Amino acid sequence: MDILFFLSYCMLITIAPGPANIVILSTVQNDSVKKAIEFCYGATLAFGIILVLSVISNSILTKYIPNILIFMQIIGTIYILYLAYLIFNMDLANTNKKEVGSFKTGFLMQFINPKVVIFCLTIFPSFIMPYYSSIYELLVFAFIITVIGAIAFFSWIIFGKLLKNFLQRYKKSTNIVLSLFLVYCAYMISGIEKFLY
Repeated sequence: MDILFFLSYCMLITIAPGPANIVILSTVQNDSVKKAIEFCYGATLAFGIILVLSVISNSILTKYIPNILIFMQIIGTIYILYLAYLIFNMDLANTNKKEVGSFKTGFLMQFINPKVVIFCLTIFPSFIMPYYSSIYELLVFAFIITVIGAIAFFSWIIFGKLLKNFLQRYKKSTNIVLSLFLVYCAYMISGIEKFLY
């Protein structure tokens, strides 16, 4: 196994803009670093759990992925659109901040985020299982990937903190852009583009 390629792939996938990363950036901008850290803890814990579940039941789940994916697409799309709405209106209602940037939101979002679930289910058979088969080895890789995911999540906090003054100056515009990115994520997750072409 090419470890450098594997680690690069994991880092690129986890740090690429997605629903969780956009919510982290928005939380830093509109609420606080502390709330964004809570969100990251929840997202990281869920990411690790999904990876461990993937290790334990990879062969069973791959048979049912098409059915699970449809359900996740529907729920994930609705939830991400809801988060886009909260971020869009974030400067209008302070109570919404707590709903977006929380441990619970970070935790739950990962379980309905098809990007995360598909990544977790495919990383093992694609990169690791051809070379390693022991449950202990696979769990070590699950831990390594979880750490990579945590680094990616917390990188978005640093990015948000560095740009906070700029983002605060253009708060409404930033909220609109972040909301539109989430709407785009919801669109991509929903699979609607398959029906349009």
